[in-house]
This record gives sequence, structure tokens and C-alpha cells, in this order.
Amino acid sequence: MSKKAKHIVVLIIAILAVNLFSKVVYKRFDLTEDKRFTLSETAVDIVENIDAPVIIDVFLQGEDFPSEFRRLQNETKQLLEEFAAINNNIIFNFINPIEDEASRERNIQQLSARGLMPMQLSVQENGKSTQAIIFPWALASYNDETITIPLVKNKIGADQQELVTNSVQHLEYAFADGLSKLTTPKHKKIAVLKGNNELSDKYIADFIKKIGEYYFIAPFTLDSVETNAQKTLTKLEDFDLIIAAKPTEAFTEAEKYVLDQYTMNGGKSLWLVDAVAMEKDSLYNETGKNFAITRDLNLTDFFFKYGVRINPVITSTLYSTPITLAIGEGSNAQFQHLQWPYSPLAASNNNHAITNNLNLVKFDFANQIDTLKNNIKKTILLETAPLTKLEGTPREISLDLVTQPQDPALFNKGNQTLAVLLEGTFTSVYSNRIKPLKLKTDKLKSAPTKMIVIADGDIIKNDVVRNKPQELGFDKWTGQSYGNKEFLLNAVNYLLDDNGLINIRTKEIAVAFLNQEKIASEKTTWQIVNILLPLILLAAFGVLFSYIRKKKYTA
Repeated sequence: MSKKAKHIVVLIIAILAVNLFSKVVYKRFDLTEDKRFTLSETAVDIVENIDAPVIIDVFLQGEDFPSEFRRLQNETKQLLEEFAAINNNIIFNFINPIEDEASRERNIQQLSARGLMPMQLSVQENGKSTQAIIFPWALASYNDETITIPLVKNKIGADQQELVTNSVQHLEYAFADGLSKLTTPKHKKIAVLKGNNELSDKYIADFIKKIGEYYFIAPFTLDSVETNAQKTLTKLEDFDLIIAAKPTEAFTEAEKYVLDQYTMNGGKSLWLVDAVAMEKDSLYNETGKNFAITRDLNLTDFFFKYGVRINPVITSTLYSTPITLAIGEGSNAQFQHLQWPYSPLAASNNNHAITNNLNLVKFDFANQIDTLKNNIKKTILLETAPLTKLEGTPREISLDLVTQPQDPALFNKGNQTLAVLLEGTFTSVYSNRIKPLKLKTDKLKSAPTKMIVIADGDIIKNDVVRNKPQELGFDKWTGQSYGNKEFLLNAVNYLLDDNGLINIRTKEIAVAFLNQEKIASEKTTWQIVNILLPLILLAAFGVLFSYIRKKKYTA
């Protein structure tokens, strides 16, 4: 065999060996600066454990997409390709539901009926604006169950580029969360406290329905504490989390002691409480007035020991949601959206997993929280805008306020805390105190646990129209959607999270966009450059080559 033939044989063998090795040893390299193609360990675990085909239909498909949403389309496809590379049970398709004119309207109606609402976009091209309709949703099916996965992460005041940036950062969490719900059996349990005149079921129905997709939910009353406290505590400890949704009747010392011992045993809790009694509905009377008074729930020492204090004051801010009132009389009355400082919009100044990339959260007559020094780690989750003032109680609240100009100079208290996360080893409220009753064990220090305290019960309250609960966070008057449901869901997931899924929300991805205005204004210039520059370079090369050749052969 000739030397040349040997080289060819060696080359063929080497190529075959590389191919066989690549099939046995699979490795992908992410060279992007923000590691956008590197999946979190949690997402990888979820995908790896899928044991049957999951069919994902993505409706983010079309020819007339704005460039920003083509980016979201590409990022979605790349993410699903990463999932499919890990587990071939992931099968995905991109579908344009409005491509066929004959079935367009029927498809829109069918998707809308399933809660997949279309989104209308403004398309800017060549300096002109047109409208396009897209469906930024996916349907994932596993065995006989199908769930919806939202691909767009809404945020109040965001333009299309910001919307896409938020959505791209949210993609991995959205799909990992959806696949987890679809393929992972529920095992944790949540107790919704009853017996202290909390919100009735119809006012928390939307949120309870949502968390029911992840956890087992059951009501729990503390009424039996007085007769059999130990049995009540034992039953309560069967639950991983308790939710107190706007209690309005004071807790007894016995009830507090049982709740304290639940915390000492590692129980998690979500408290949504009002230190002031005031309801917006109470203003809709002939006078348009009512009094806000302090509400004593007998929980001051309870929260104080854990490191927070809910003050009986009302936060009033210029950055708030409007109130909708009928202005005029009879048939001439018109609904108007008017500034209402008692419905603050709250946001977070950190990138905690609960609040990162979160829409604004709406409150009503919220109170203010002070954090106190102790060994508990405290994270401020939500706070008001800087232009805020605090109003003491008792105080008359009147709808006439909407007609009065507000002086910004009076709103000088800065950001005020409305929601706090507490984490660590808690000290019992009844440490060094006489116990109201006797239990089998009396723990003075807790196992490591978590608690979230929110100074407004209305944050979980959904509207009810014709006895039908509406979506939490949706304002039927303005059509605006706020981040209440997502915030509370993130809070519950964080309190109960044992697989790190919620931490995917902190992932940051930098999405670069072209400047559409600059493209339109400089389009002709760059077209000329792209056409003429190659010709000029070619001509210059020809002249130079001719000169060198002529000089060479005339020498």
C-alpha cells in the first residue's frame, strides 16, 4: 500500500472514531457571555426524569412578527432544542394558528376559550407602523393531561423590547415550571386558616385554584384549640405551609401558642394581615365616607418576637392604581379613572427569586412594616414608591379626595415596606413567658424555617362579578393586570421549594436589539455602502494587480 493510501485510510479511521466517540460522549459547549444555553441543574433534573413523551405545541409562529418577537421565537426554539438534546421524550412543534384564512377565526375562538388570549403588536418597518396578532403561548401534553405555558412576561409600562427581554429571561422558568407541574406528582400540603373571619372562599378562589396545580389544599380551623390543643397542633403539623388570608377577628393566646409551636417545629407560613380596618367597598355609600380604625388581631407580640412590626397606619402614595367612579347623574354619568393614593403599586429593589422580573403588585389600604433587629434574616420583598406618606388612625377616608390636588411635598416618607421574608431559626413567642396551655413538648427554638408577612390582606383578594371569581390581579375597569397572583405564587413556591425551581427566576440574559429608528433613517446610506464598497475594493484590487503585473514584466 502506498504512503498516500495509508494516509487516506488513517484519516477515514480517525473520522469514524470521532463520530463514534461523539455518539457515546455527548457534550455541548456554551460560549455565550451570559450562559444563556446553560440550563440550571433543576431544569435538567426535571427534563431528565420525564419518562414518557411530552408534546409541546408552540404557537409563536408567523411571518409578520416584529424583529423583537422573532428573537423570542428563536430563543424559545433554542431552549426546547436544549431540552430535547437531554431527553428525546421532549417533542415540540411550532404552529401558526392564524396562517390559514379559512380556519383563522375558528382557531382564535378555540384558543381564547382555553385561556390562550391573542396579543396585538405594533410592527415598525421602514419607518411605518402596522399591526400584527400573535399567540405567545405553548401547550404541553403528557399522558392525558395538557397545560398552558405563557411565553410572554408582561410588565406595566414596558415597551416591546423590554417585554421580550423579560420574556426571554423567564423562558427557562416557564417551561421548567410547566413540565414540573405536568410530570411531578403533588406531595406537599397547604392549610388555609379559617375561624378568625378570614376572606371567604370566593374571594381567594383564583389563587387557591392556581396553587392547587402544585400542592394539596385544605381549610383548617383553630376552633378545637380550646378543647384539645395537642390534637390541633398534631393535625396542623401535617401541613407544610399555612396561609392566613386577611383574618379580621383577634387570635386567642391559645391559638397563638399553637401557631407558634407549629413554627418552632419547622412549619412555613404566609401571613396577609391588616392592622387597619378599612375597605374600599365601605366608601360606596350616600356620603362616600367611612372611618379607618385600628384592627387588633392580638398578633403584635407574635410578629414582634419574630422580628417585624405591622404599624396601624395607612400608606398613601402618588404612585398608585386609579379608582373608577361614576361621574355625573343619571344617563349622563360616565365612569372615570381617578387618582387614588390608597391603592399603592409596590415593587422590589432587589433581584430575589420571589420578585425578580415581577410586574407591579397592587395593594389596598396597605399598612407599613418595620423590621427589628434579631437573628432572623429579613428580605424586603415589596415596598412603595419614594413619594409616600403615612396616615395614622382613626382617620376619615372620603371619596372627595379624588377632587383634591395632591401636594408632592407632603409625600416625603420615602419607600415603605409592605412585604418581608423572614428566614432562620426563630425564637418562640412564649420563651420566658407563662404558657396559655400545656402541650406534650414546648420548643423554644425552631428548626430552620421561613415566613412571609404582608401588611395587606387584599393582595390575595380577587374580584367577584355575578358571583363568579375573577382573575387575581386583573382590574376589570382599566383592563390592567397586576403581579399579585405571580408574587403570591412565587412566595408559596419559595417557602415550599425543595428543588430550587424558583431560583431559575434570577437568571439574567442580555438580549441585544437593533435600533429600528436608526435602521429606517440610515437604510439608504448602508445600502449604498454595501453596494459600492465591494465594487470600489474590487476596482482597487484590479488596478493594484495590473500595476504590479505591469511593473514585474517591464522590469
